[in-house]
Amino acid sequence: MEISDSRIDGGKPFDWGKTSGEYAKYRDIYPEAFYQKITDRKLCINGQNVLDLGTGTGVLPRNMYKYGAHWTGTDISPEQIAQAKRMAEAGHMQIDFMTVAAEETDFPAESFDVITACQCFWYFDHARLMPKLAQMLKPEGKLLIMNMAWLPFEDPIAGKSEEIVLKYSPKWTGAGETRHPVRIPHVVFDYFDLEDHEEYDLMVSFTKESWHGRMKACRGVGASLSEKELNEWDIEHRQFLDDNAPDRFDVLHYAALAVLGNKL
Repeated sequence: MEISDSRIDGGKPFDWGKTSGEYAKYRDIYPEAFYQKITDRKLCINGQNVLDLGTGTGVLPRNMYKYGAHWTGTDISPEQIAQAKRMAEAGHMQIDFMTVAAEETDFPAESFDVITACQCFWYFDHARLMPKLAQMLKPEGKLLIMNMAWLPFEDPIAGKSEEIVLKYSPKWTGAGETRHPVRIPHVVFDYFDLEDHEEYDLMVSFTKESWHGRMKACRGVGASLSEKELNEWDIEHRQFLDDNAPDRFDVLHYAALAVLGNKL
């Protein structure tokens, strides 16, 4: 499904379905510490019903399944949901996945203890979505928003890789990340109170192939480039890694989370 949003990449269309295979193979990269930050806050654990918006290939539900919550994952891309279902079934996990835009998600009132949005909150129409989330959450329910990104100005491999992406997608708004708290639009506070936040660094390990796949799976590459552009990017990025990267290396990332409490 092709998406265009003037807030993102200058309105350049993108389609996660074009890169769902790479997404499934190369974007399941969050270290265990990322998940531990969630469970330390008694979120997404046994006895809780959790809705994961923008679930993609189900990275969050699949990796946190062992903590005992019952998960539902939704995503606008049918190809992403197909990958999520395939991997959950392979892992013998009972997770409910469905293809639906976040703004069209419709569950009965007070269905969930926690609603999560990992690496996707900026895509949503917050004015439409927030009253729905407040209603679907239980009175003491929590909205958990999370991001993780490489730091291009501090990590040379990430910085050069990002430079190559920008050569082909010059309006890509995923570039230039620095450490910052989760950005929360003002309308969110009409329905939720910020209760907790944290920002912290992580080192994420890659091989040349897995880092190349991770970059290909980003919005500025596999989800939006033409076939010709993608082939040219592929050659240039592989050559950079062959000339400059060891077989295995760590890339400096930062992660951020925000926990918001329901006002209703």
